Amino acid sequence: MTLSQALESGNPPEQLSGPLWVFPPNRDCDGGTAWWLGCDPEPVLIDCPPLTTTTLEALKQLAAGRTARILLTSREGHGRVRAFQDALGWPVLVQEQEAYLLPGLTSLDSFVDQHTTAAGLRLLWTPGPTPGSCVVFAPDPWNVLFCGRLLIPVAFVQLAPLPHRRTFHWPRQLRSLQKLRQWIPSDSRPALASGAPLGALRGEKLAPWDAWELQVNQ
Repeated sequence: MTLSQALESGNPPEQLSGPLWVFPPNRDCDGGTAWWLGCDPEPVLIDCPPLTTTTLEALKQLAAGRTARILLTSREGHGRVRAFQDALGWPVLVQEQEAYLLPGLTSLDSFVDQHTTAAGLRLLWTPGPTPGSCVVFAPDPWNVLFCGRLLIPVAFVQLAPLPHRRTFHWPRQLRSLQKLRQWIPSDSRPALASGAPLGALRGEKLAPWDAWELQVNQ
């Protein structure tokens, strides 16, 4: 059976504003959320959405002939990344602590502490949820922080760090949050795009910057 024969149809991604799109929950990632940012010269897919014919067709249309890059914020967002690379031919970038989980990819790059993409997106290693957890900051004109599972939706437009049975190291996660605060420019208050399930946001997709500051300070 070929990949195309094995795929099911599914729901398309939702455009939020301009080049920012959000995908339906991915059951391969415990209901996690993947994002698309159509930035030039290299658009990015952040974590893996559901592997469906609808998703693949949407990604091809969004890329519009460009070679995009798949950014993985943690092992919780890997999903079926190998199948996506086979279908699209896009390179993958992951923090080095989790590169070993992806043997056999034809184009796999890793970084240590920080990395900047061709489009100016900035990645920061934020261990805690997993050993190689990272965040992706898209500065102006987008001003969005893709925070993976570092911050989890807990209520309407509110995020918080939450320990659970799969958490790698809770004290390091709290230290990573402090590191993140210092790393984000003081004049930036980016919207927060979580890689976790978004149901607790009650229909919203993004949360304001203050949403997690209030939770951490309590």
